[in-house]
Amino acid sequence: MQAADLLTVGEVSERSGVAASALRYYEAQGLLAATRTTGNQRRYPRHVLRRLSFIRAAQNVGLSLEEIRSALAALPDGRTPTRDDWARLSRAWHQRLDDQIVALRKLRDGLESCIGCGCLSLDRCAISNPGDIMAGNGPGAAYFPRALRGTPTHHG
Repeated sequence: MQAADLLTVGEVSERSGVAASALRYYEAQGLLAATRTTGNQRRYPRHVLRRLSFIRAAQNVGLSLEEIRSALAALPDGRTPTRDDWARLSRAWHQRLDDQIVALRKLRDGLESCIGCGCLSLDRCAISNPGDIMAGNGPGAAYFPRALRGTPTHHG
């Protein structure tokens, strides 16, 4: 690969709109690979821009970085996803997205009466939580539909 085909962190950040800190994070998470100069500076192959587009699109539909990493790992030799790869991989996410749509509709329809957290702070709560029984389910919005309680992802 020639030097002209390699981009600095700043160039990738500017072209992709992804913060340099997120690029380093994605690299640490195994989503991106960079080479190093003799001065130990990162250089990314130009095709990383398409890979970042894939990551951003997958995040925008609600996928976690673990799900994105799994999808990218399924590609031969860790190559950058093609249009056909995106079509194939995105078909596998249809049911997951349908589940999220149903969950969001339930959340929307019940939003006026409950925030889903079991905090007992609302004067009128459509969901009963006597004795704070939901505390046993851990922190956060325990009443949110499961499809909406995913692990927070790092967005750059």
